[in-house]
Amino acid sequence: MANYSYDEAGNMAAYFVLTFLSIFLIPYTLASFSSAKPQSLSGCQCQQCTAQRERIRKRERGSLLSPKLRRRTLIILGGWSAVAFLVYKVMNSDDQTKLYDPFEILGISTSATTKDIKSHYKKLSRKFHPDKVRLSVNETMEAVEAKFVEITKAYKALTDETIRNNWLNYGHPDGRQEVSMGIALPKWIVESGNNIWVLGAYGVIFGGALPAIVGRWWFGNREKTKDGIHTRSAATFFKGLSEESGIDDVTSSLGKVFEWELPNTKAGKVDAELARLEAQIKEKLDGKWDELVKLAEAVPRKHESRRRALILLYAHLLRLPVQNSTLQKEQTRVLLQTPTLLNAMLNISMARNWLLPTLAAMRLHAFLTQAIPPGPADLKAAQLPGIAPSEASTLPKSESSDFTAAISTLSKSEPAALPDAQKALERLGHAEIVDASFKVIGERYVTPSSFVHLLVKARLAPLAKDGSAVPLPKPETNEKRDAEFLLSKKDMEDLPQGEYVSGYAHAPYWPANRKPGWWIVLADVKSNKVVVPPLKITDIPVADPSRGIDYRSYKIQFQAPQTVGLFTWKVFLVSDTFVGEEAARDVVLKIDDPSVLAAEEPDAEDDISEPEEDSLAGQMALMRGGSVKKPRGEESDDESSTDDEEEEEGKGGDYSSSDSD
Repeated sequence: MANYSYDEAGNMAAYFVLTFLSIFLIPYTLASFSSAKPQSLSGCQCQQCTAQRERIRKRERGSLLSPKLRRRTLIILGGWSAVAFLVYKVMNSDDQTKLYDPFEILGISTSATTKDIKSHYKKLSRKFHPDKVRLSVNETMEAVEAKFVEITKAYKALTDETIRNNWLNYGHPDGRQEVSMGIALPKWIVESGNNIWVLGAYGVIFGGALPAIVGRWWFGNREKTKDGIHTRSAATFFKGLSEESGIDDVTSSLGKVFEWELPNTKAGKVDAELARLEAQIKEKLDGKWDELVKLAEAVPRKHESRRRALILLYAHLLRLPVQNSTLQKEQTRVLLQTPTLLNAMLNISMARNWLLPTLAAMRLHAFLTQAIPPGPADLKAAQLPGIAPSEASTLPKSESSDFTAAISTLSKSEPAALPDAQKALERLGHAEIVDASFKVIGERYVTPSSFVHLLVKARLAPLAKDGSAVPLPKPETNEKRDAEFLLSKKDMEDLPQGEYVSGYAHAPYWPANRKPGWWIVLADVKSNKVVVPPLKITDIPVADPSRGIDYRSYKIQFQAPQTVGLFTWKVFLVSDTFVGEEAARDVVLKIDDPSVLAAEEPDAEDDISEPEEDSLAGQMALMRGGSVKKPRGEESDDESSTDDEEEEEGKGGDYSSSDSD
């Protein structure tokens, strides 16, 4: 009959918990190590970017004296601490499932003779007999007596015939033992006096905590869109944008949604600094601030979250220092959330195929990255160290889009900042569209509703130390390279010399390391419509003819219009990191009528319709009773034999006529 016993020492439960923790912690720890590897990317070497990267590192990882522990790190440390404790407990617990071995108890070899066993037992009995043992500090008489009984029982199991048979047959000198079934629970859990507490704990965990966690997850997901923003934020974008929305409308719509994206902002000691920042913003924007507040509906004490977010956004755009540490953290949260919000706004705008708000949202990415206020003024030069936005607006205008005027002014007014500005130029570059065309795989013409590829070849022209773009030769057309790329499944071409990865961009005011990116937009400017969804690309190479880097190809697949005609569109290359780094190129898509093309090439159609006689298709056509083309050699033989027969017939006629004469 089985005897059920509870795990009072907790050993079996320790094995269970240890197994469960190992199954969870090992992959979780490995995944954290793989994701924690920093990207080995180079960045801008100007002093501002170097200092900003150091601030980002301290904020994300902490310092040696005050390390920043994330939730994942705390879970890993707590989990492995529990594993270490359980391993220690298991190693120091008594093994109750160990098989009885008298040789091991006596400390002799299994090959020992009976004489050796008796001799060794006498030594042990003199050593461990209770009457002869002197108790130490940590020993008790009960333990000594139990040790002596164990030695005696082991000796008899090897010398007494009956006891030895019990050990050999049943594994124990006392004979058959009861079967003990262990339950990995302490006994107090099932005792009647603790029923109410155990049931209460089950009710709290499974009736309260678990439904609350699941409900919070479920209703939290219902409040989020697939873009990761609040549903009310998406509704605000949907209602606030129009076909003619510009950069100010996009900025005000962005400020509105922080009422739901950051709702837990509390007023307090920071109100005084917020008022100071707002006063400085009003002074710099010359009355435009009131219009922006009105557009964003950021009424004080009614929409406080909107007002705070809008103030912090424009404090960043105007490069106003924020002194309060709480506001600094809040400003960082606001800025790091803007890319997600702007991407959601882009999706809403592109769903309606609106061009102007799409371009405005894309350009606002760059304005926020470089901390430059959006507006009609050309403040592109303010991206360089040593040039403030107020100074950039006074620089002489040039037809080219380079930085020659800014570098020239900087070398005269502030030569100490010139080396940093030249280091920043190495990370800027000038975006160029080398070529843009429409291709249909395997066809020379584009017909209605066919699948077309927009093939765009782009590159970055390096900037010289004086701010001018380095002149580059126009690359030669490579039809084989284009065909291989069109047949591939990738949207971005693999460069011939290997993978190309750009480093971190020059962004001294953005609170995170940032890689430059671009959008390729195909638009109909006349109708203010986006033709196909834009393609987000990265790693446009800096052209270097000496290394064989001339351009990189990108493609967008779409279905051609159903009508025949000429479609004049425009390709935009818009940067999400650099202000003013934008290229555009006109493209024309010609849709031909298939019936006209068929009439213009009848011979080609006939050649395709009739197969050769000696080909497999020709043999199958003959079996079906169809017409085929004869090989050229047989046709020439047939023609020559026909001519010979005609000549012989002519001679025979003359001869017969002469005979008749």
